[in-house]
Amino acid sequence: MSLDFPDFEHDAYFPEKKAVARLRKSDLLGRWTILYFYPRDGTPGCTREALEFSESLPEIRRLGGEVVGVSTQSPESHRKFAEKHGLKHVLMSDDGTLSRTLGILKESGTALRSTFLVSPEGKIEAVWKNVRVPGHVKEVVERLKALRSG
Repeated sequence: MSLDFPDFEHDAYFPEKKAVARLRKSDLLGRWTILYFYPRDGTPGCTREALEFSESLPEIRRLGGEVVGVSTQSPESHRKFAEKHGLKHVLMSDDGTLSRTLGILKESGTALRSTFLVSPEGKIEAVWKNVRVPGHVKEVVERLKALRSG
């Protein structure tokens, strides 16, 4: 049985609007959502992961999905990160409460690199923890395809 993804409401940077706005779980209902948690904007692994998700966004959207990158950094940090690298997906700022609820908040105050694939009904359908970046985005997209066809 799938668990409900926890409710949340946090500030997020929306690159397509070039604006910061609130993002709630309810905003994501009705489509598949990939929420990937990463430690810090601008570090090599986090940048590579963000770029790969951004490059895969057209395919993910064709599959009825959306991508939200999440870290404990500020919306302003997310804006700079997105603009510097041309990211196309939303970057949400977690004050630590969502990461803590999901069991992925490290003592450093950053999130353990983890990805949650959430159904249109808000249920967690797949989880990856302690993610290794190479090949991860492809694996997530393949799982989304399998869930959509299954």
